[in-house]
Amino acid sequence: MSHARANRLVDTQDLITIGDFIRWASSRFREAELHFGHGTGNAVDEACWLIAAALHLDLPLTPDLHPCRLTPSERAEVIVLLERRVNERIPAAYLTGRAWFAGLEFKVDASVMIPRSPIAELIENQFEPWLNPEHISSLLDLCAGSGCIGLAAAVHQPGLRVDLAERSPAALRVAADNLQRLAAEVALEDRVRLFASDLFAALGDSRYDLILSNPPYVGRAELAELPPEYAHEPTAAFAAGEQGLDLVLRILHEAPDHLTEQGALIVEVGNTESVLQACLPQVPFLWLAFEHGGTGVFLLHREQLIDYHAAFAQALATL
Repeated sequence: MSHARANRLVDTQDLITIGDFIRWASSRFREAELHFGHGTGNAVDEACWLIAAALHLDLPLTPDLHPCRLTPSERAEVIVLLERRVNERIPAAYLTGRAWFAGLEFKVDASVMIPRSPIAELIENQFEPWLNPEHISSLLDLCAGSGCIGLAAAVHQPGLRVDLAERSPAALRVAADNLQRLAAEVALEDRVRLFASDLFAALGDSRYDLILSNPPYVGRAELAELPPEYAHEPTAAFAAGEQGLDLVLRILHEAPDHLTEQGALIVEVGNTESVLQACLPQVPFLWLAFEHGGTGVFLLHREQLIDYHAAFAQALATL
């Protein structure tokens, strides 16, 4: 037995209850300086997520469960999962195969970005106060990934017709799985369509009342500085050229042709917000505020996109 393995066993042999493992795992996570940003914001919540998954329990792990004792096989399962989180820096969502977005559970794997967009709050509020939900009957989830944005919108707004567009075949398969899983509980299959598409390329002349997008928007310098956990997500879900604007500018330029007369575009650009504003200082981006945290999401109406179409074309030409 290796020295590291022996130390690990000594370190955990007195851990008996769920509460013991929550405390121990939280300490190890902080000691290892893990990054929390893929579904949780702290070591305790991350520990609970992984321990619940190993024990096949639902979250949250309520206090009445903390004194419960683990069997030897359960202890072994928990330890393996916690060690992988520390040693391999794999986000908990990939270790468990699931994540939550807008109150819904989604399947995830390493072919898709882990759902965590502040757009979830917009969906849960049916886009109020920024838009009137009664004026939104059709929606496009552009760069759909796991499908979490479009599918959550379809669940939260019964009757909404939703298209999901994604260029990665592997990601599209995950989105299809999530559609099937949710459709078992909610009537979705007649309202949701999936397209293999590089942005709008495969959508023909389809138009929507609302286009939502969380596209790749990370520039080269920021990409190189991301914590190790991000290396497990598909690079194509992040990388967007030198400044992070390659896809965002294409979306701004092409979106008017796929919006209804009163349609709107909502796009997440994260930390690239300042870069986008510097690139297009004349454009009146409406930057949305979120009660539960999050920045870098803008809204523009079709009329505004048309007004500044030449500016978008010029910015694209300089890439």
